[in-house]
Amino acid sequence: MCGSCGCGSGAVLTLLAERPVPAWLGGHDPVWSERQRGLVSSRAYHSLAHPEHPHEHGGHDHDHEHGGHDHEHVHVLESDDTGRTIELQQKVLAKNDDLAELNRTWLRDRGILAVNLMSSPGSGKTTLLERTTKDLAGRMTLAVIEGDQETALDARRIQAAGSRVVQINTGVGCHLDADMVAQGLRSLDPPSGSIVVIENVGNLVCPALFDLGEEARVVLASVTEGADKPLKYPHMFRQADLVLLNKTDLLPYVDFDMKQYMTDLRIAAPDALLLQISATTGDGVQAWYDWLRRRTPAPHD
Repeated sequence: MCGSCGCGSGAVLTLLAERPVPAWLGGHDPVWSERQRGLVSSRAYHSLAHPEHPHEHGGHDHDHEHGGHDHEHVHVLESDDTGRTIELQQKVLAKNDDLAELNRTWLRDRGILAVNLMSSPGSGKTTLLERTTKDLAGRMTLAVIEGDQETALDARRIQAAGSRVVQINTGVGCHLDADMVAQGLRSLDPPSGSIVVIENVGNLVCPALFDLGEEARVVLASVTEGADKPLKYPHMFRQADLVLLNKTDLLPYVDFDMKQYMTDLRIAAPDALLLQISATTGDGVQAWYDWLRRRTPAPHD
């Protein structure tokens, strides 16, 4: 169980793109074929692949290694007058931050731009990534880490549009964390000079708490949600480098106060850039592409 928000930790990773098993997994591995079908969880995979380091599940905290670094699952969130809850929260977030720095170094060493794309459910993240994949085909290389509690529906949409994609199902988890992203990155093995978009679980609270090792954070909002979100969820917007206001083609049909929205956004996130777009019609998306292009590093030799 996650010590910060109470969600579970048994994420399942599924690689949809057909490619050889990467070297970091040791080449041919009979367990990987099961893992590709989403039948083996991250924790179970480690036990199968490393039987000399079995997991103990006695209801207590435990450490183990993945990809050369430690991470921790907190199974029991205690709450009492001693501050134990706060200690566990701090412990989980600190461990996540350490792993996020490893991800950040891994990405920078390879010249890869990672973007954490966050929103509430239904704001249009997947539609935006479908259009981005199609429009940038042949000009930029895009891969996606897709986070959802269940199903691979969005990942298959993105794959059909032309992007390589890894699906991470978090179960009852309400966000991705740095360890999940580390596994996704190593499965995708993106080339130098490419972009990895991490489509986080739809949620305007918990994803803002977890550093994934990304270079930039993008919050996608939509006019159909109403204009009050920057002040209602200030921590999410405060973390944003870019705010994309989507579904602007529906402005004539919804009650949305653009002037108030822009005023509130400046209060919540004074340094964030705001771009108005419609992922459905394509209006304004070129500015999004230009923003990505300016931040994408040149390929390393």
